[in-house]
Amino acid sequence: MSATNASGINSAKYRTLKRFLTLYGVMSVLILTLIGTLYYQFQQDQMLSSHRLAMQLQSETYIPRVKKWLENGHDLKIFPIDLAYKTALYGYDKDLLVGNIRQHAIDFNQNIYLDSKTIHLVLPLAPYGLGEYYLVFETPDDELWKSQTVKYFLIFGSLLFLILSLVGFGLSRLLLSPMNEAIALLDDFIKDTTHELNTPVSAIITNIESLNESDLPEMVQKKLKRIEIASRTISTLYDDLTYLILNHDLATLNTKLNLSDLLLERLEYFRHRIEQKKIDLEVHIDTEIIITIDATKATRVIDNLLSNAIKYNRMGGKIIVILNRVGICIEDNGIGIPEEMIERVFERYTRADKSVGGFGIGLHIVAMIAKEYNFKISIESKIQKGTKICIEWND
Repeated sequence: MSATNASGINSAKYRTLKRFLTLYGVMSVLILTLIGTLYYQFQQDQMLSSHRLAMQLQSETYIPRVKKWLENGHDLKIFPIDLAYKTALYGYDKDLLVGNIRQHAIDFNQNIYLDSKTIHLVLPLAPYGLGEYYLVFETPDDELWKSQTVKYFLIFGSLLFLILSLVGFGLSRLLLSPMNEAIALLDDFIKDTTHELNTPVSAIITNIESLNESDLPEMVQKKLKRIEIASRTISTLYDDLTYLILNHDLATLNTKLNLSDLLLERLEYFRHRIEQKKIDLEVHIDTEIIITIDATKATRVIDNLLSNAIKYNRMGGKIIVILNRVGICIEDNGIGIPEEMIERVFERYTRADKSVGGFGIGLHIVAMIAKEYNFKISIESKIQKGTKICIEWND
């Protein structure tokens, strides 16, 4: 099982998944809204259609009475009253002549419509040979169709939402599959690379350390130092890669560790790299700083903080190392980190400056170990001003 799968979805995958789910969610809501709107309109049309049929049937018996009333002088006092619906008669100018409906502002462009919980049917009387009159029927809307519409939409909408969610889950897996495969391939490549690097790098460092530099010409000594620096850089990268790939298989042995001695030891390990870049090293290390931690993991934290401070520093720059009871801080005055990248530098395979070599795993390892021991990490950085990273513990 790859380290990527073991550690779960990383931040890059989360961002990809978040964007997909946001887009998919918006589209799902739009689809459900559209379906709901169409269903609501359909139910309303069905309701109006049933009322239209009933009103038109009623008009077949009522219009003859209106015709008789008109022929007898249309006395307003004896205007025929329909027992089923409220009615009104409008003239050719669409002004109310007589009637008992509540709303007088009638939309004569529609045959039947719903307005303010009231249904109106508008019947031109010209086809009945009664001139330019309009007969209007009015009835209240009991809104039973609305409650039924909401009920059914909630039922079927929930089922549809469940189906869309399942489809979205399947699509998200398909979307992340190429990324998972790519990361798995990268992890496999790193694993194979680290396996091949171990033997030659160890041989180079061992042979260099066995040489007595004082017996060699100065020019040869300088070349050996360069070889040693390169070898130790590769060795540090090898240790990081090995830890990253195998951390879930490595046994953790927490002991009372003298961090002061370990930090001095690691500073000596990086001495040639510091001297090569002519970096001014300012060290403030309190004695006997003891914390409970696995020695390998403590080494990985210190090495990565120091390695980054050297790697991203300028020629002739400065590094300040502080270790006390509260924690450790390593500060440089190098190239700095862009503001938009500060929150992402602890993600795996993320590099603030791609012009500098590396896999972008150092600070990710630091963050992993800090999280494991509940250490607090803080980072301050400005472009071309430098970076300060502090780790605080509760020991």
